[in-house]
Amino acid sequence: MAATAEAVQYDLAAAGGQQLQGAEDMEVTITYQPLDVLQEHGVATNDIQKLNAAGFYTVESIAHATIRKLSEVKGISEAKVLKLKEITKNLVPMDFKTAADALEDRKTMVTLSTGSQELDKLLEGGIETSSITEVFGEFRTGKTQLCHTLCVTCQMSVQDGGAEGKAIYIDTEGSFRPERLQQIAERFGMDPAVTLENVAYARAHNSEHQMELLKLAAAIMAQDRYALLVVDSATALFRTDYTGRGELSERQMQMAQFLRQLTRLAEEFGVAVFITNQVVANPDGMSFAKDATKPIGGNIIAHASTTRLRLRKGRGENRICTVFDSPTLPEADAQFAIGPQGVCDATE
Repeated sequence: MAATAEAVQYDLAAAGGQQLQGAEDMEVTITYQPLDVLQEHGVATNDIQKLNAAGFYTVESIAHATIRKLSEVKGISEAKVLKLKEITKNLVPMDFKTAADALEDRKTMVTLSTGSQELDKLLEGGIETSSITEVFGEFRTGKTQLCHTLCVTCQMSVQDGGAEGKAIYIDTEGSFRPERLQQIAERFGMDPAVTLENVAYARAHNSEHQMELLKLAAAIMAQDRYALLVVDSATALFRTDYTGRGELSERQMQMAQFLRQLTRLAEEFGVAVFITNQVVANPDGMSFAKDATKPIGGNIIAHASTTRLRLRKGRGENRICTVFDSPTLPEADAQFAIGPQGVCDATE
């Protein structure tokens, strides 16, 4: 989303700026507007607090929400909801724009380096911000290592393949390892202590808690400059909390709500949302097929993810990444490797 007149100008020193090299003169523009802006338009502080309690932290979140959703906020009448929608309509551009303008917006989009030059080349720069990237594959294909590497590279300067922001990591499988972040930070010549301070971590214990953590993530992102939101894995807890065909419909509905929230956060705060997904054996696939597995979540997760990447094992520590689905990237492969310091270029 293009930054509006009220957009916040963010000082690099507030986001671990001491790590950024050659970026002293750069200014990162945050495209969201805090809810406090509404006070200038006659909205009471008390009402803003009620909206915060319901998970709304930016003017954009109000503009993008439905009237029905806002009416569910305790203490906010229908008249106040209509007034809020009228105010935000003037603050957040939501009408048509030309394809030329959309192209200009795309040119300024920041991508996050994966740590591997070949993989970055395949992704035309790296992981896109303001959208959801899903990566799926069997165990030991590098999904979690990719998550850890991105948590470090997102803090680097734009020239070095970062976005000069912090990271949020929601872990559903207990696979987060801070010591790995230290090793990756040392590889890129960054201060490991500062790097760890710039990553907010939470362990999700069930699918409801996982949903609740997104509310907390929105609150955190409204306070500081964040560039990445990782969910590893997005589907594991839904698989265990909802079992059998009888609960399949409910599971898909809850998963759709979760993914909708992720989309909202990606667009609202301009962060790269990076989710991992598990695979299951595909009973429809031939046993002799090259890959007889498929990602779980069905069409719900397929439609929510902007870019989908499939990982599979190669020789030794090498891994192969395939662009499975993308609106811009051609279907192609790239090899990378998993080392002690995260994702790197493939070894012969």
